[in-house]
Amino acid sequence: MSTRLFPKGSLLAATALTGILCGGITQARAEDPSAQIGSIEKQIRALQGQLNSMKHSLTKRDADIRAARAEAAAANRQAMAMGERRTNGLGEPLAPQPLSAPPGYRVDVAGAGTIPKYGPYVYVGGVPTPVLYAGPKLKQGQFQVGGVRVTLGGFIAAESIFRSRNQTADISSNFNTGIPFKSSPNYHTPEFRETARQSRISMLVEGNPDSVTNLAAYFETDFQGAGSSSNSNQSNSYVLRERQIYATYSRKDLDFYVLGGQSWSMLTMSKMGITPRQEDIPLTIDASYVPGFVWARQVGLRFVKGFDHDRFDLGLSFEEPEVNYYTGPNGAGTLGGTVTSSNAGVGVLNPSTTYSTDVAPDVVIKGTADPGWGHYEAFGIARFMHDRTSIVGSGNNHTTLAGGGGAGMILPLIKGKLDFQASGLIGEGIGRYGAAGLNDASFSATGAPLPLPEVIALIGLVGHPMKKLDLYGYLGTEQITHTKAFTEGGKGYGYGSPLYSNAGCNIEQPGTPTITCTGNTSGVTQGTVGAWWRFVQGDYGTMQAGAQYSYTRRTSFASTKGGSPSTNDNMLFFSFRYLPFQ
Repeated sequence: MSTRLFPKGSLLAATALTGILCGGITQARAEDPSAQIGSIEKQIRALQGQLNSMKHSLTKRDADIRAARAEAAAANRQAMAMGERRTNGLGEPLAPQPLSAPPGYRVDVAGAGTIPKYGPYVYVGGVPTPVLYAGPKLKQGQFQVGGVRVTLGGFIAAESIFRSRNQTADISSNFNTGIPFKSSPNYHTPEFRETARQSRISMLVEGNPDSVTNLAAYFETDFQGAGSSSNSNQSNSYVLRERQIYATYSRKDLDFYVLGGQSWSMLTMSKMGITPRQEDIPLTIDASYVPGFVWARQVGLRFVKGFDHDRFDLGLSFEEPEVNYYTGPNGAGTLGGTVTSSNAGVGVLNPSTTYSTDVAPDVVIKGTADPGWGHYEAFGIARFMHDRTSIVGSGNNHTTLAGGGGAGMILPLIKGKLDFQASGLIGEGIGRYGAAGLNDASFSATGAPLPLPEVIALIGLVGHPMKKLDLYGYLGTEQITHTKAFTEGGKGYGYGSPLYSNAGCNIEQPGTPTITCTGNTSGVTQGTVGAWWRFVQGDYGTMQAGAQYSYTRRTSFASTKGGSPSTNDNMLFFSFRYLPFQ
């Protein structure tokens, strides 16, 4: 008869009973019948007690198994519900909910002993239970901490820079006043540097309170900060700086998110929608990117609403203001008054620089469309420039509205192989949002802020002829379209006055210049090309090398003394990077 008809414990009990009975009968043949019967009855009662104990134990074990299976099934249902590949308002997969199993796994006891026994075990109700993989697989550089998922990022960079004009800069070029005129010995001196300061560390932390809500925090830093003791003499003791630090709250059911903290300005063009960490950043090695690129990284509070499953997005952002004023060689020119437009830092603000006297945030509005071919966006910005003109005993506050509007697009000319992009911003007082960093404003005859009219524009081609090779080319420009100047008492004031002297701009002058070179920048234009080659790539990370060449030309407004001088810079960059989490 097949033993499959009997549980294993019952078969053992029957075997034991047979042995005891047989032994008792054999012994009973040699002893007194009444004594023999009493002995057998005693043994039977003992055996019945053991059988009852075994039956109780088996009943309890069966109950424990049923409870464990119920608990595991509930956990399984939760895992299946939370592990589906949903996307949040940011277009990213939701993180799996925490389970009573290792990160990235769910409990599964369906079918009892029929589950394939691969993967780890988890104890549920005191019973070891096999677990199977569930939900989105943790990517390279990801791990689970309680109810949140952590994604690591960043890279190590070793880079070199050669410039035909000595800017005394590191990996971030100064496209404006950093490119010297012929009056400076630096115009005639090249510059070579090596640096690791663009090396970067980033961390994304995400959690999901429920199936439609995503909470995220993002931190990103590099080493392009300089402390009071930083130098390149021996230890190169440069310091960490704040690149991006922000948090987001998003709701999938509402197609809505809020972002607060320091991030790329919402003016910066995105690759899709208005999506954090999807900004369309030029591929340049130069950490100042390319003139014509509209960008800033600053603190702000952003609200974004999506429509038609994120095919259309509309955003409103309140961002940190800062105005770069220009005061000419003759001062502000305000009939004896004194203009206060900025102050030196105090407390935790940097005392070696100044901060403008702002009264309201920069307000950015943006709309995007991703209809299926290409990405399109339009945006506008309003700025509120503020200063005070003081005379003895009284004074006046001034607030001037500035800003502008622009648009951008990315067109996949050859899907996966070649993209064309174009973007631009036009308005007044928008200089700080261009990579060249031209001045935002000067001052009127009353001392009020006088925004400078400007155009910022960029076009580019990005190609991927091979999976491991990226090629890029950009042409960008930033132009102050006309002067903002006035004359008072026979002297020139404002920005670009023809009465300013440029007589010394083309004459080399060692030490302190004795012949004036005002040289107000009228525009900066650059063409740049480069490539990235990922020569090692796998689950161990990516090793890549890059090269970039750029030519930059800087022009100035004409003067009655010295004309309109110009200058230029040829720059070469090389980079060697290891990205362990990509």
